Amino acid sequence: MASVLRGTIDFLKDFGLFDVILPFLFIFAIIFAILEKTMILGKEKDLPKKNLNSIVALVIALIFVSANKLVNMLTDALPNIALMIVISVSFLMMLGVFWKTEEFDFKTNEKNWYRLFSVVAFIALILIFLGAYEVTPGTSLLSQWIDSIGSGRLNDIISGVVILGVIVGLLIYVTRRPSGGNS
Repeated sequence: MASVLRGTIDFLKDFGLFDVILPFLFIFAIIFAILEKTMILGKEKDLPKKNLNSIVALVIALIFVSANKLVNMLTDALPNIALMIVISVSFLMMLGVFWKTEEFDFKTNEKNWYRLFSVVAFIALILIFLGAYEVTPGTSLLSQWIDSIGSGRLNDIISGVVILGVIVGLLIYVTRRPSGGNS
């Protein structure tokens, strides 16, 4: 027997709440917040700046929603990201139980663990999005990479990563500022 709430969720799904409206609001809010925080399009005292930020955020969000593949990737990835956040908060609460009774500041008190935690969370985030990006229907980029590693194409992947690393390293070396003296 289906509940009334399940019928409501199905109605909202058919209405496009999860495929159009929520991704639109999510992208709009993120882009608008970034534009407001960075002040790329103008300073805070300018009145038209907020209007300009909202127009740019609106356009980007509408373009994003029109790309079905991106919306599908976002709706596949966000539940896993939310799960990762719940696991992280649970881990931090567990640490807080065993810490002193003072304010818990993981970033300041445990810098090395904080860095490791941040790197692991970033890698998990990348893996979540690679798992949500479908190359072909039913096949994610992550599963394709795992299959290629299992089939012996690991050398191609490693050589590609090494070449990309060398190129990025050369770009950083060429564009860095010289230390000391006048530039």
